[in-house]
Amino acid sequence: MGWRRPETTVEDRLFRALALLRVVLLVNAVGLNLYRADNFQRPVAGLVLTLTMVGWTAFTVWAYADPARRNRVVLGLDLAVALALLLATPLVKGAGFSATVPGFWVMGALLAWAVHWRWQGGLAAALVLALADLGIRQEISQTNYGNAYLLVIGGVVIGGLADSLQRMAEHRDAAEREAAAAAERARLARAVHDGVLQVLALVQRRGAELGGEAAELGRLAGEQETVLRGLIHAQDALPAADGGAGTVDVAAELARLARPGVVVAGPGVPVELAGYAGRELVAAVAACLDNVARHAPGASAWVLLEALPDRVEVSVRDDGPGIPEGRLGEAADQGRLGVRESICGRVSDLGGTATLTTGADGTEWELTVPREAR
Repeated sequence: MGWRRPETTVEDRLFRALALLRVVLLVNAVGLNLYRADNFQRPVAGLVLTLTMVGWTAFTVWAYADPARRNRVVLGLDLAVALALLLATPLVKGAGFSATVPGFWVMGALLAWAVHWRWQGGLAAALVLALADLGIRQEISQTNYGNAYLLVIGGVVIGGLADSLQRMAEHRDAAEREAAAAAERARLARAVHDGVLQVLALVQRRGAELGGEAAELGRLAGEQETVLRGLIHAQDALPAADGGAGTVDVAAELARLARPGVVVAGPGVPVELAGYAGRELVAAVAACLDNVARHAPGASAWVLLEALPDRVEVSVRDDGPGIPEGRLGEAADQGRLGVRESICGRVSDLGGTATLTTGADGTEWELTVPREAR
């Protein structure tokens, strides 16, 4: 079986419960009609209507069992049959009757509309049935009015509950899929990183042994190994209990990056972003700090977080010697995409911007992410 939409799965379960309820309502209606058989002025017609309820109940239980048969035509006929049985009551019982032929059996059609078309469908079906029930009576008693009122309220309430259950199922399935995807990404990333780290360590060691140009290659491999390990540690330090859902307090997570030579400042209140967006922003800041440690040893760095109504801004500034002109382009040509992917790529994927300012007095990154980033 293929994947099914959560709302379809919920609807299937509700219709299975409704099938059982329809049988119970049928047994009640048939029993009451037999008990009140002397109320029928036309007993044969009453028997035909009762048998119609039996046959239609069997048909709807079968029809609603398959979502493909659960269409407008069947739902329309379901309500039409219930309405016809109501309207036929004066013809078979005569004037002054108390109970209708179908009685509470009409709730089957009402609930089917509520489950399929939610509160709007429940309200529409309830109004039709309630008005028909009141319209065929010579005198409307308090009991009749109360029954009609309960039909309307019940249609809206059951439809609203069905809507809530369907939305909950959608959110649950989305969270489960995101959690599974995040776990799989983490597993694959660790496997890949482990292999890459081993290769980089081997290249570094063999390059140092061979000397010459191989030594330079080994040095570069050693630098990349250090950077990669730092990124892995930074990723592992981020909370993943929500599996990618929920929110992340960016202020609290950035505070974890503070260390000697790194000062983190921000508002004294939580600054929340959607889980994935918050973690990616923190990872981009960590990558900025890793670049400072790697390319400007001994330099101090400052991280400033600002929370605005429509966006979150983080500036990462250091007092190092700055980035030489053309250095980033040269690194990209050599396949070293740390800045492009770890910083700019992360922020760009979130719909934000990453602006670099560098000079002899230091380097500053301005990272901006919209509040609605996911």
